[in-house]
Parts: sequence; C-alpha cells; structure tokens
Amino acid sequence: MTIATIIPAGYYEGMIEKELQEIEKLIRERIREMETSLAYLKEETKAIEPSVSLGRLTRMEAISEKGVNEYVLAGNKLTLEKLNNALDRITKGIYGRCIRCGGEIPIGRLRLVPEALVCVPCSSGKK
Repeated sequence: MTIATIIPAGYYEGMIEKELQEIEKLIRERIREMETSLAYLKEETKAIEPSVSLGRLTRMEAISEKGVNEYVLAGNKLTLEKLNNALDRITKGIYGRCIRCGGEIPIGRLRLVPEALVCVPCSSGKK
C-alpha cells in the first residue's frame, strides 16, 4: 500500500504529495537496509562457543567485537522501529508535524531524518 492509496489528494497543507511520496520511498529504502543489517548483526552477536579454538587474545577480540555488534544491533532495532512509526504517521496523516508545538517539520529535515518527531527549534529547546 502506498501513500497515494491512503491519503486523499491535497491532504497535507505544507508538504506537497510529491515530497511526501519521496519521503515514503526513502523510509521504505532505509527499512530494507536496516532489515538487511539486522540479519547480519544477529548472526555476528551469537555466543562465541568455548569449543572454538581461539587464542586468548583472539577470543578477547571476538568478545569485544561481539559487544560492539550488540550495541549497533540495538541502535538499528530502535531506528527500524522509528522508521516504521514514521510510515504509520504517514498513513494517519500526521507525518511532518512536530509532536511538541504542532508546527510543520521542514522537508529538508525530514529528508535527512525521516523519522524526526520534532522540529529543529523544539529539538534544540529553543521553543
């Protein structure tokens, strides 16, 4: 299902439908990238078997690398959740609105951070 089938023409005030479709496409691409990355990271964060013959330093390096991968995996899961929430907000017709002040989030910010929930002034505490 795409934005064109969900949101009636002219629904968004400031953001034109073409921009909204561009952002939706970007979000879907990032979701695919995250899902690919998650599959790899899940494999890389599996427990290191004690039976695997590694030297002491190599085992320590493997444990350290596993820790880094677990950190990245957690961040990617969170980003994936935020991107899916952004798609949900598009469907509900509330995407691109700041959840704090209700103002419009500039398209430039949404292109860079499509999962953004707040405008720049609210994000920096200037409002």
